[in-house]
Formats: sequence, structure tokens, C-alpha cells
Amino acid sequence: MPADRPVPVIRPEFSRPLRLALVGPEGRREVVEAGAAEREALARRFGIPAIASLRAELRLTAEADGAVLARGRLAAEVTQTCVVTLEPVAQRVEEEVALRFLPPGRIADEGPEEMDEIEAPQGVADLGEAMAEQLSLALDPYPRAPGATLPEEGGAALPPSGPFAALVRLPRKR
Repeated sequence: MPADRPVPVIRPEFSRPLRLALVGPEGRREVVEAGAAEREALARRFGIPAIASLRAELRLTAEADGAVLARGRLAAEVTQTCVVTLEPVAQRVEEEVALRFLPPGRIADEGPEEMDEIEAPQGVADLGEAMAEQLSLALDPYPRAPGATLPEEGGAALPPSGPFAALVRLPRKR
């Protein structure tokens, strides 16, 4: 991209910015809830039919190093598509949330044992985007409608077709 062109700003679908400096020594309680248009945009982003509700209740605590710890609960009602029948599947997501928002200049520690850390450019944390990311991680990767089952292995499978079907009939070397 040429240097004289401005860099496009990507705006999250669900944004709730909060200055870290507003979280004083006594802490702060925040409730973030997505509106209808935000939920619709997030559903498109996640590739699911719908998000009926998305709400998080957070307790924010300032830490001595300028970071802010966010602990709380995320709750959502979503509709996903069954991986077997392609029918809509309504699901309730409830997750405990624990994140650390880092002040400018601090780099997130990445590791399986570390609490999720999110950099807060210019000292502003986006609570909405953080909760959207938490929801995306909590979604069932293989949702199934009640009673939906996969065909049994070795059952009445369809005969192979396509360009490699003839390979199945070749004798195997032992």
C-alpha cells in the first residue's frame, strides 16, 4: 500500500471501549450487551444463523502495573447449524470470563498456562470485542440436532465415485 494512502480502520461489530484509567482502586462493574444489529453482524462474522442474545457482566480490577483484570460471566443464546442434518440448533452459552487488559507498551504473554491478555492501544480496552471473541471460542464446533447421528462406519456406504474411484478396485500390495 503506498505511504500516502491512509490505513483503513476496521471497526468491530460490537464495540464497548473503556479507558483503563477509569478503573480506579475500588474497581468497576460493567455490563455489556449487544443490540440487535450488533448480534446480526456478529452472527454473519461467526458464520452462524443467529445470536438472539449476548450479555456479559464483568468486575474490573486495576492492578499495580497498570493492567486491568476482568472477571465475570458471559451468556448468549445462539442458533447454529447441525453438522449432520443442517437443521438449526438453538443453544445456550454460559462461560466464566477471566482476561487481563494490558496498558500501552506491554506485550501479551502467550502460553497455555497464562490468562488471556489483550493489549489496550492508547489505554483503551474494547470490552465488546473481547466478549465477542470469548463467544466465538465458546461456540460448539460440531453442533448436533437432538437425535442426529452420523452414519455408522462400515455400514451401507455409497460406492466410491469420482476420478479416484478406480483406485479402490486395484489390488493392494502386502
